[in-house]
Amino acid sequence: MDIKQLITFKIAATNLNFTKTAKILNFAQSSVTAQIKTLEEEIGKPLFDRLGKRLILTDAGYQFKVYAEKIIQLSEEAITSANGKEISGILTIGAQESQLTYRLPAILQEFKAAFPKIKLVFKPAHSDDMARRQLMDGLLDVAFIMDRRKPEGSLKVEELIKEDLKLVVAPTHPFHSNFSTRDLKDGTLLLTESGCSYRNMFKEALHSLEIYPLDQIEFASIEAIKQCVIAGLGIALLPEMVVKNELEEGRMKTLAWNVALSPLYTQIAWHKDKRMTPPLEAFIELTRETFKVYEGNIR
Repeated sequence: MDIKQLITFKIAATNLNFTKTAKILNFAQSSVTAQIKTLEEEIGKPLFDRLGKRLILTDAGYQFKVYAEKIIQLSEEAITSANGKEISGILTIGAQESQLTYRLPAILQEFKAAFPKIKLVFKPAHSDDMARRQLMDGLLDVAFIMDRRKPEGSLKVEELIKEDLKLVVAPTHPFHSNFSTRDLKDGTLLLTESGCSYRNMFKEALHSLEIYPLDQIEFASIEAIKQCVIAGLGIALLPEMVVKNELEEGRMKTLAWNVALSPLYTQIAWHKDKRMTPPLEAFIELTRETFKVYEGNIR
């Protein structure tokens, strides 16, 4: 097999249409068919099946696609390196709003200085389950997850820092001066989106105490939750990193509540079979070193 055949296969495996593949590559369709047939003969298994007019990948095709993409990318990097050019490409990162706002800017600044030709694409990971699915489907190169410890299967997960959660209200909120955990049943809860790990932890803790608040408002933005807390609209459980400044400035106050929550960690994750390109390796290592600084400051 050669790179030309692998590129043809990759494009065909992506759009599942030999005619469209031929147009993209400016080949005759017969050439595309011949290249795929040659690959299948060399591998010893069919890479595509036809269901009526639909073209689908076989199990062998799915497995071969992963390695074909790695070989193509490695070939491109080899040519780039031999010509003395800067490494280029795309790094797709999944992260929640809180990480993008409070933790990643310093990492991104240093990474872009080292790899100016690498395009960074951020995809929102509104829930940790979403981030895991996107990693498993190959839609993300790496993701930041804020969650409890979990068995990870096909993912490689590293804990970066333990996160503290704060139950916060405005200084003018009635709960601030006289509060017990049972009062939460009558309070307005300001919640992050469904699937958020600490939202789940909050509700599980309340349910374990048979507390079921009826007044709840769900937000897509942590910053919106913060502003509503400051305005006195309700109570929120948020990571300390996102409310640290507001607490220090007196615009929010913490509530003491007698509920023990499972430890929560910010973690970095990638697929175990992901080929570790130099930019991806550098990004992960830079993240490790930066979070060591954060952890040192917290301690």
